[in-house]
Amino acid sequence: MENTEELSPLRITPTVRALSSALRGKRENVPEPSRGNGDRVFPEPEKLWFKESSAKNLRSRDFLSPTTMLNTLYADGQVPPAVMSRVLSLRGSGVLPVAGGEVMGEGLRVRVDRAAAFGAVLAGGATEYLKPSSQRQGCVVLNCPALHPKPKTPTPDSLSLGQLRTVLLADHMGALLRRQGFGVSYCPTLPEDSDIITFLRALGIDWPTAPANWTNEEREEKIQEALEGSQYKERETERGRRTSGGGGGGGGGGGRKADEGENEGALRVNLKRVFQEEGLQGYDPSLGTCTVHSDSVSHLAQLDLCTADCTVATVTALHVTSCQDEFRQQQIAMLWRASGATHTQRHVVCGPVKTPGSHLTAAQYLQLRRGQMKEASEMKYGDQVEGQTWDNIIKVMTSATVRFELLSTVHTSPVTLDVQKEGGVSTKGPRGGVFVMYNCARLHTLFDSYERGVEKGLYPEIPEASQLDFSALKEEGEWLLLFNYLIPFSELLDQSGQALDCEGGGARVNIKTEQICKFLVSLSKDFSSYYNRVHVLGEPLPHLFNQMFCRLHLLRALRELYHSALDTLNLPPIRQL
Repeated sequence: MENTEELSPLRITPTVRALSSALRGKRENVPEPSRGNGDRVFPEPEKLWFKESSAKNLRSRDFLSPTTMLNTLYADGQVPPAVMSRVLSLRGSGVLPVAGGEVMGEGLRVRVDRAAAFGAVLAGGATEYLKPSSQRQGCVVLNCPALHPKPKTPTPDSLSLGQLRTVLLADHMGALLRRQGFGVSYCPTLPEDSDIITFLRALGIDWPTAPANWTNEEREEKIQEALEGSQYKERETERGRRTSGGGGGGGGGGGRKADEGENEGALRVNLKRVFQEEGLQGYDPSLGTCTVHSDSVSHLAQLDLCTADCTVATVTALHVTSCQDEFRQQQIAMLWRASGATHTQRHVVCGPVKTPGSHLTAAQYLQLRRGQMKEASEMKYGDQVEGQTWDNIIKVMTSATVRFELLSTVHTSPVTLDVQKEGGVSTKGPRGGVFVMYNCARLHTLFDSYERGVEKGLYPEIPEASQLDFSALKEEGEWLLLFNYLIPFSELLDQSGQALDCEGGGARVNIKTEQICKFLVSLSKDFSSYYNRVHVLGEPLPHLFNQMFCRLHLLRALRELYHSALDTLNLPPIRQL
């Protein structure tokens, strides 16, 4: 058992749980001071301890149980010696090794055995820390209404910035969910030679395509027949009753205005009955009845095509839509349900994208950012900015800029962009995608320099981590990089899949899609600060090699962390700038 625990990847959540268990013990053994007529209230285990993250606090502690929590558990906040002994001897699968602890004014603070933690994480190249802690099962269809024909296939010039945000979000979510083991497919399938596909590929988005002459007519006929035979189809008698009574609502074209009298004899479906009778929560009560148009049938047939490829029992359709199109997408979701589809459907709704003083299409926005990126690169690197290599760099850096601008904000909140021509992107400063890509490139440059040193005979090859003494890593930035980024990353990857498990809450689901971007920007700030302060490749003197190799092991793991996180954004690393 001990060997298994030692080999288990270190995690924050199991450590907090173990600390909470050690602090609480068995409830019957916890002192119960008098509190009048009320029962003693015990705090939830996850609230007993806090992981520290700031450089200032990490100088003295790694975890803290605040005085307020101690006062809740123990008389006058005095931690019994037996409890303190349990905390200091903490062990378990995935639990960080404890070096010491003490009660101070702010509470009980615990310090991790940092040398042991460095050794445990870096011993295997940190590979277990770069993937989700567990693999999931199920199929997820990411449906992007902005890309469906209405009736024609959208173009880059017809795509709004708000719609572009939904496409980027769907692309990012797909990469995250695939990493967790889900089967992921994207909807709709687009014509392979279309302008929109060329545009998406310029952003690094690999969207499914079909030949330009491909049709989905067979499935469209099947959907039409299913709706004609649906129990929720509005009958002529119902229509007459509703018309004379002035009821109804919810037209098929996306608005909320009733459409009686329009398309006399057309197929209509009572969407309100669908969500009421099937117990579906969170749908707009004004959905009412909906006229079924051909573009709606095409939309449903595309969804049917995507789910037909899912071979697992659990299928979830995530409709990634803008707030302006949410009502229309709720109509589509209920029409699909009325046609007989029983898959779970959730809506990921994006806030608007604002451009004060300007109105740009997606195509104009990408062109603006690409031009600004090229200009900024020429100002910094001069005449060397030419040729295919630099074209590729500018393409990736532009994609990074666009993705970080549109994905770094909570998806339900609005995004405000500066799209003035004199503004633009910068290759300097801790802002967004360019800053992240630049710092990733710095790591590649560092290892290129090290390899050249090896070729010249200045340095030996990096030894195995097990041969090194990691107590040499004493600089506070080193622990910050391990404790705040390498160790927690796998749990960060888990979160999008966990959000799908949440029951209740209605049709909408909120997924913390902004966290990877924020994680990378924060990582880049801390790495940049460390790299500017510490000379990693020191003098080629044997007595300095241990510390240098420890640092190289850490930074090599950090380089792979960058690659892993950027991969969820479909951004290839820039290896040289």
